[in-house]
Amino acid sequence: MGSTDVLVIGGGAIGLAVAWRSAQAGLDVVLCERDELGSGASHVAAGMLGPIAEAGFGQAAGRLLELGLESAALWPEFARELASASGTESRLRSDGTLIVARDAGEAAGLERELAFRAELGLDVVRLRPTEARRLEPGLAPTIRLAGLVPTEQTVDPRWLVDALARAARAAGADLREHTPVDRLLGESPTDDAPAATRLAGGTPPEKHRQPITGALLRSRESIHARSVVLAAGAWSGELADIAVRPVKGQIMRLRDPRGPGLLERVIRFDGGYLVPRGDGRYVLGATVEERGFDLTVTAGGLHQLLRDASELVPGVLELEVTGLTAGLRPGTPDNLPLIGRDPLTGLVRATGHHRNGILLAPITAALVMRELVGSQAAGDEALVR
Repeated sequence: MGSTDVLVIGGGAIGLAVAWRSAQAGLDVVLCERDELGSGASHVAAGMLGPIAEAGFGQAAGRLLELGLESAALWPEFARELASASGTESRLRSDGTLIVARDAGEAAGLERELAFRAELGLDVVRLRPTEARRLEPGLAPTIRLAGLVPTEQTVDPRWLVDALARAARAAGADLREHTPVDRLLGESPTDDAPAATRLAGGTPPEKHRQPITGALLRSRESIHARSVVLAAGAWSGELADIAVRPVKGQIMRLRDPRGPGLLERVIRFDGGYLVPRGDGRYVLGATVEERGFDLTVTAGGLHQLLRDASELVPGVLELEVTGLTAGLRPGTPDNLPLIGRDPLTGLVRATGHHRNGILLAPITAALVMRELVGSQAAGDEALVR
């Protein structure tokens, strides 16, 4: 049996960012990751920091846009500080995003999207096909319309995970890989319910109304903590009574043997994106599939991605395939993340980020830290459901 100030469950970008900031603040931190650090959604993320390109309609989408813009503004300093703390070179890029339409129907939809963003006062520029191809000569001559978001950024998520782990350890955090959590601990007799009951969905509901005081590991070790932060991504619903589900995404990793040059900016299109890393590597993604915890890579999903991307960037067919991967995003019913302390159990939630976990890592860590040190984060109530 052990004890700590903060127990973080989940070692992706969100959990690691929380662990780093907590350790920086002088708190004792233990982080438990079921597999390797960053092996979940962070491992397959493209790293687009694109709140403007992702902007949608409706109240929830508006709140997500607000949160995304706040976090995007934090990223330059966050990346600089992280690079220094980890002794690595920042992999943040600020080359902007091109949203591209390939036919008349997509062009009409893009016109509406650009007008909507302009009404919100967001920084977007409508481009004719020739203007877009002047910026990105690799685009096909058949494109019908494009929109430029000049301020958007990208980051390499694998650098992010590695740098966060280095920085957190340097600050004193205890990061434990291959350490699955069996269940949460509370001040209730139902803590003794078998783990198999919980995994089968039979956990008594009254358990979740009790204060959470720690976690029981699969190894049968228990860790007690003043605060427990749930950052287990798509697996969060296996540990707490929250509406988080897995949303499957398949991606391809590509490399140009000639080096960089095919693209400078992120290319987004209806159904996917192509993200340059700046060194001849590219990420092509991503499918959106409601298939539970299935991680199968399918020929159909990858064919669709390649077909759509090659209609806009023909040179993608000449790239070498270096990886085919599927991952699970943590989705919620309204696509808003769950960030903040549950008033009934005291559990601090940092999950449900869906497609925006990398983008929202800095703001999530900041909101969680305000909670851990005892002050209420602005707007936090809107994210705890």
